[in-house]
Amino acid sequence: MGVFAAYPELICCFAGWLAASLLKIPTYYLVHHKINLKQAFGTGGMPSSHASTMTATTLAIGLFSGFDHPAFAIAVAISMIVIYDAAGVRREAGYHAVIINRMIDEYIKSPSIDQKKLKEVIGHTPLEVVAGVLTGLATTLILWLIWLK
Repeated sequence: MGVFAAYPELICCFAGWLAASLLKIPTYYLVHHKINLKQAFGTGGMPSSHASTMTATTLAIGLFSGFDHPAFAIAVAISMIVIYDAAGVRREAGYHAVIINRMIDEYIKSPSIDQKKLKEVIGHTPLEVVAGVLTGLATTLILWLIWLK
């Protein structure tokens, strides 16, 4: 572990992100019946890596540094913003991209207009966010239980 042993919160942060990112591959396969390795490092998908990363980090700060530590309060506030953004603002931007792409396909057929498609899957459903939160909680709890104290 070396230098990272002094920063269990950071290890939990990376572990929460990695767990959620890797879980996107089998969950995508279960729904679409095909393997998509790009899904692990793209936006959207099940579970939310944003929610998992922030939840893992926030819980780790509470467990390793104390729930009365000021960093825990800051982490809770940032987690609320990130999770709201993952399920709200970014999801809505994905809906906008779908409509704009449809407009480009159906109405704008001029070669003088850039027809580059917008990314449509940039947000999460509420279920994907809840799964991300649970992934982050589980990841940090497992690491906390096995951490050398």
